[in-house]
Amino acid sequence: MVTHSYPKPARLISLNQQRFSADALLPSQPSSAVGRILVVDDEQLNHAILSRLLRQRGFRVVEAESGARAIAVVAEQDFDLVLLDIVMPEMDGFAVLNILRKELTQSDLPVIMVTASAESEQVVRAFESGANDYIRKPVDVAVTMARINTHVKLKASQAALRQSEERYALAARGTNDGLWDWDLTTDQVYYSPRWASMLGIDTNAVSNSPDQWLDRVHPEDRNQVDSELQKHLADESPQFETELRMRHTDGSYRWMLCRGLAVKSPTGTPQRLAGSLTDITEGKVADALTGLPNRVLFRERLHRCTERRRRDPDYSFALLYLDLDNFKLINDSLGHDYGDRMLVSVARRLEGSVRVADSFISRLGGDEFAVLIENVATEECATAVAQRILDSVSAAISVGGGREVFAAVSVGISISGNGKITTNMLQEADTAMYQAKGQGGSCFRVFDPVMKEDVTRRLDIEYELRRAVERNDFHVHYQPIVTVEGGRLVGFEALVRWNSPSLGMVSPGEFVPIAEDMGLIVPIGGWVLEEACRQMMEWKAAESRFQDVTINVNLSCRQLAQPGIVADISAVLARTGLDRAMLQLEVTEIAIIRNPEAGAALLAELRHCGVKMAIDDFGTGYSSLAYLHRLPLDALKIDRSFVDKMTLSEDNRAIVGTIITLADRLNLAVVAEGIETPEQRKLLQERGCEFAQAILFFSADPGRKRVDD
Repeated sequence: MVTHSYPKPARLISLNQQRFSADALLPSQPSSAVGRILVVDDEQLNHAILSRLLRQRGFRVVEAESGARAIAVVAEQDFDLVLLDIVMPEMDGFAVLNILRKELTQSDLPVIMVTASAESEQVVRAFESGANDYIRKPVDVAVTMARINTHVKLKASQAALRQSEERYALAARGTNDGLWDWDLTTDQVYYSPRWASMLGIDTNAVSNSPDQWLDRVHPEDRNQVDSELQKHLADESPQFETELRMRHTDGSYRWMLCRGLAVKSPTGTPQRLAGSLTDITEGKVADALTGLPNRVLFRERLHRCTERRRRDPDYSFALLYLDLDNFKLINDSLGHDYGDRMLVSVARRLEGSVRVADSFISRLGGDEFAVLIENVATEECATAVAQRILDSVSAAISVGGGREVFAAVSVGISISGNGKITTNMLQEADTAMYQAKGQGGSCFRVFDPVMKEDVTRRLDIEYELRRAVERNDFHVHYQPIVTVEGGRLVGFEALVRWNSPSLGMVSPGEFVPIAEDMGLIVPIGGWVLEEACRQMMEWKAAESRFQDVTINVNLSCRQLAQPGIVADISAVLARTGLDRAMLQLEVTEIAIIRNPEAGAALLAELRHCGVKMAIDDFGTGYSSLAYLHRLPLDALKIDRSFVDKMTLSEDNRAIVGTIITLADRLNLAVVAEGIETPEQRKLLQERGCEFAQAILFFSADPGRKRVDD
């Protein structure tokens, strides 16, 4: 067997290594050449056609007839772009691309994959491997040249931008620093004119005292500065270097980087300490990704607005707090590069949605932004800006690679008023934003004091929930499942209830979603499962009528996502001794819709271990019919919202009838939830519904345990 080793691209091995190229022996190309391209294809006719096409348009072209040759050529020469055929013997295009991407990024070396296949899997794999683009054979000349020109120009632009940034940084380092020279023997300091101007000090008013500098240091930074100075003077650090805040003449604080080096006498006594002062405020207060002011500068500006409001009752301003609704989905599905591009696009759209003269836009972090609007006369002015932002952000955003995404944003608004302080404004806008998000997102809400009560209530529930989990401070109530005809008991659903010592009885509809958000639903759900299985065994031992009765227990989305969930359930059954066939687990449509393939596999694994599976609240997931036949299920539970509406119209009755017919064809048991009247029972019986779950049919208290809805 012959093995091959492929050289690494030489430019990243050693920038100073002497490189030789066969092209050096060829006549030089015309200066009008627009780029240098490597064409990789094992078919001579293919790369001859592509090469000729490119040369006719002024490109310099090098050809490689194999993947190994392509790697070797890239190691020796610089290229602006590679046209890489996917299907080649010995080493295909994906293998070549993987080797290139270990050393060269998409910006360093753009690669366009060439394929004759129409299968989307190859295109997806190409992008996942690091391709910049792809073209299909037979080559469409216009499309091919457009894509090549785009990537070559982009690479050139990026290179020019990097070179420009490097020149700027070098110039800034050479001209932007303030210099100081401290004579330790006389305790006199020389401050350069640039040092003084950075802090807004008139050069004619600069003294030679160290206090000119040290008295301007922020009180919180003074100890650090003194400590770093002493460490360097005691030879405990090679140089004096610290970041600190210094007070500008206008009252604001600027972030500075201070560096210095001690000059000592022959006996080792420090005599002078000289160095530089660099204003790094922009780096400290500007968001590196979007270029917008960051949270530090935003808080300072908000504080200024608040102080001005206190001094001038006629001055008013509004704070808009923004959070993207679907950013995590973009990041998780497409990757952080696409997420970053999306954030940059949103930043630019925010800038285009407000007037620069009286607004201040900031990225607070992650996918959160804030907008301060000054001189807001009415609430309508603030909401008009919020609506412009919603309209602007909602348009399609191009994130590169021919892909577009759609963003949505939730906006909370707080408007200045008497007595409000900075933290109040932030809290109010944040509270209003979460209200908007809770109502579906892509909307705005103006803060109302009632919202604060809701937030306080949630905080109280969160606090008490943690304590309740520690104390197992929950109860399980059991709702009967019976036959519609005759009311014969066939099972129970275990329902968690919480009677808080401080909050009283808290509805499951209120505390369960909060527990889900906090991750506490996992220990709560685990406790309910074990308690329900234990109780079922107790009933079975006490009375013969419970021998064939099943117990239904809900599994939350969080529980389903837990590693080892199948093993955990099996362990509970082993501890309690309950027959696996007596346990039926209920999952919602939403939990499955998020990832149907993975959900179906997990349900199959659970069912394989002997328990039964049911879909709860069927019909509320809006995509039920598309995947229901693929799921390994035993039962389907019709959501009570459909049962409630059955008596209102024939259309509603037809919907329930359709669900029952569908379940019958799939050999699934049907349980109707929430039956409250004899009329609802009669309508369900007429349509062939076999089972029902409601207090209407059963009022006994088995084993003196609470049974209710």
